[in-house]
Amino acid sequence: MKLLRVGNPGQEKPALLDGDGKLRDLSAHVDDIAGDALLPDSLSKIAALDAASLPELAEGRIGPCVGRVGKFICIGLNYSDHAAETGAEVPSEPVIFMKATSAITGPNDEVKIPRGSKKTDWEVELGIIIGKGGSYIEEADAMEHVAGYCVVNDVSEREFQLERGATWDKGKGCDTFGPIGPWLVTRDEVADPQKLKMWLEVDGKRYQDGSTETMVFGVAHLVSYVSHFMSLQPGDVISTGTPPGVGMGQKPQVYLKGGETMELSIEGLGTQRQTVGKA
Repeated sequence: MKLLRVGNPGQEKPALLDGDGKLRDLSAHVDDIAGDALLPDSLSKIAALDAASLPELAEGRIGPCVGRVGKFICIGLNYSDHAAETGAEVPSEPVIFMKATSAITGPNDEVKIPRGSKKTDWEVELGIIIGKGGSYIEEADAMEHVAGYCVVNDVSEREFQLERGATWDKGKGCDTFGPIGPWLVTRDEVADPQKLKMWLEVDGKRYQDGSTETMVFGVAHLVSYVSHFMSLQPGDVISTGTPPGVGMGQKPQVYLKGGETMELSIEGLGTQRQTVGKA
């Protein structure tokens, strides 16, 4: 299934994208694509609905594909070729940092460069959306805790991240720095999350052109690993790192100034398109 949320900020309705590309209203069955609606039993009930019998929704703004996100967890340097382009060593264990949930926006909402920014950058990433929560999850059981996947643009301000006291969160959690969606694609529709092509363009120039095949730590390992440091709850999002081609890795470096358009996609998970403005 492809689940999404449609409407103005704070007024999104839960929806399903049917086989004909029509938006179907799920409001009579779940209050939101969030929390307990992402548990396995809840997703099974949604899957059993006759999509054609659901009310059709008019097209409108697509919101973040998950509501009421409790934790926005990110993994750094999780592609060996990206680590190389930034001059960093490939980590022996996953690098965990947090992105503020207030950074979350819809997949096509404007990204705003924060005040004082000199080095705003882009990162296309595979997002894992947690369904069944848990702690100390065994890697062999980890996929049972995954509700689905989505596209994430881990927008980053590199000076704030790396030159302002070495706490990454400062450069990662700015408002609008977390577009997610357009859809939550349920786990059953993704045959192998480690074989997904992904790309990102700025003003039509392709900077990132990679695959989840080159992830250092895969989806199952990450879900298990993170759960050993914090409990996972339904609707938590884990953004799993980016392939090479970020602005910081260009020679010379390239950063967003405002006025650009970013477009990014992951195979089977949809496309995001954001214009870049200023706060």
